[in-house]
Amino acid sequence: MLTRRAATALAAALPAAACAGGGAAGRRPVSDHFDGARFFNPGGAGPRGFLDLARWQLGRESAEWPQAWPSPLPPDRPPPRVEGRGLRVAFAGHASFLIQGAGLNILTDPVWSDRASPFSFAGPRRVNAPGIGFDDLPAIDLVLLSHGHYDHLDQETLARLWQRDRPRIVAPLGHAATIQAAAPEARITELDWDERLALPGGVELGCEPVHHWTARGLFDRNAALWCGFAIRGLGEGIFFAGDTGFDEGRPFARVARRHGPLGLALLPIGAYAPRWFMAPQHMDPEEAVRGFALLGARQALGYHWGTFQLTDEAVDAPPAALATALAAAGVAPGRFLAARPGLVWEAPAMIG
Repeated sequence: MLTRRAATALAAALPAAACAGGGAAGRRPVSDHFDGARFFNPGGAGPRGFLDLARWQLGRESAEWPQAWPSPLPPDRPPPRVEGRGLRVAFAGHASFLIQGAGLNILTDPVWSDRASPFSFAGPRRVNAPGIGFDDLPAIDLVLLSHGHYDHLDQETLARLWQRDRPRIVAPLGHAATIQAAAPEARITELDWDERLALPGGVELGCEPVHHWTARGLFDRNAALWCGFAIRGLGEGIFFAGDTGFDEGRPFARVARRHGPLGLALLPIGAYAPRWFMAPQHMDPEEAVRGFALLGARQALGYHWGTFQLTDEAVDAPPAALATALAAAGVAPGRFLAARPGLVWEAPAMIG
């Protein structure tokens, strides 16, 4: 029988390590990032295996998080729409942003559930409420899913969104079955790396390679793909990295070459300790600052910290490390903010 302690350990570990296997990826053509059975990071390190996972768990020295760590910001009450070329971005928590512009309402990796886990009774539990109440969300037109880990693809939230708003859901290859298990009639568009999608209002979405991996259980490792998203036509453009390791800066340099400088970078800054285990899949704040520089963006918001304890660093360690990294790089602290739930960032309407 699965004990509560074992269930908690397994739930926390699934976003960090899982067993190799096949599944939905089969029947797709072989490519430079797909070998016929599994997706992979070309030229990059693969995810850690179970021996490394056991080493981490058995020797783990994890900072103790508080039971509750509420945001100092009030919950946001977003407008129904932002028309024209202005841009409004509100942070709900972890990797969930509400992006509004050109009359579109876009959610990234929406997680409104209490746990990031396959179990309702165990696993990483949020220590602060979403920075936007679910009932305060405007009608959602588009959901962007970066990959299938439980802290990014939340079936319960997707089912609620589909039932309420019928949004279009865009995900990298291989995630449709997981989404439709919760919302059978969901309208899903799967994209491969480098594919683009035209959206209303002259907005264009690009599916971008990042250095990560994905799994939902013990036998489906990398049976689906992972990605970041570049959005052009909203403000000066946006890059949402999903989850990624730094990978020698290649994901960020590639986005800059492909799309030019984008105005806003949404970059993960947490879930990075211990580095020997997490470095291939999760940036630390110093690497995020380097990625920001490679992108050439005007502004960055740091996420993936302070909501679910997935790794060993303290709840408030990422913003402190970010401040140190910004000072060392000579970057003004206001250009790269460690987002707390309820934060709202706005760009004025573009002229011309």
